Amino acid sequence: MGSSLLGIAVTNGVYYYFYERSRASILESRPGTKALSTAESILAGLIAGSATTVASNPLWVIQTTQTTATHKAASSAPYDVTHHHPQRLTFLQTFRAILKTGGLKEFWRGLGPAMVLVINPVLQYTIFEQLKNILIRRRTTALRAASKRSAVVAVLTDVDYFFLGALAKLVSTSLTYPYIVLKSRMQAGSSEGARYKSSLDGLFTIFQEEGLPGLYKGIGTKLTQSVLNAAILFVSQRRLYELTKEALVPVVAK
Repeated sequence: MGSSLLGIAVTNGVYYYFYERSRASILESRPGTKALSTAESILAGLIAGSATTVASNPLWVIQTTQTTATHKAASSAPYDVTHHHPQRLTFLQTFRAILKTGGLKEFWRGLGPAMVLVINPVLQYTIFEQLKNILIRRRTTALRAASKRSAVVAVLTDVDYFFLGALAKLVSTSLTYPYIVLKSRMQAGSSEGARYKSSLDGLFTIFQEEGLPGLYKGIGTKLTQSVLNAAILFVSQRRLYELTKEALVPVVAK
């Protein structure tokens, strides 16, 4: 649980930081509208996603290895109602075990499909950005028509951010889920994952041996967790951004 939360925190934090910095740089580099185009959203997402993947991969390797080791211990132990469940390895114990087994390079196993999965948050933020722009334009047009004022601009609510974030994540995860399956198998350090020569070879092997259901195994649980997480994340990021902006106004004024 601890390593999973740490991984989520680092992933979201690093990604949001680099995305906002990239977004700001793009907007400052050109005149005109302050909304990103599709191409600009993709560029910002690629920069943020690449930085996030390299930084967070070791944490996900540790988290996946912890889970796999616990499951293996549970399945190999003889059934006895008097026995306690196998104790989960701690973050530090797992780190030492991985380091001892294969050295530092082991913390970046599965980096291939993980880098391909950079497209996941790219799609997520691109879809979100474009849906947000469409909604703002439509509401702004309606407001201007009703108020007869050309300067008025619609402002989205937290509910809007929640549903737009959920929809964006639903689409992006559904499209990239096979690579999520492949990455998990490779990061677990199992003999099965080690036999995949590349990302494409891994996808082909899974499809050949398990069919399409193998590439989408566990997608229901993943969608439930990731879609809700993304929806809450987009609302939280908006609130944090607004609070930070308000707090910095007096500082900038000085």
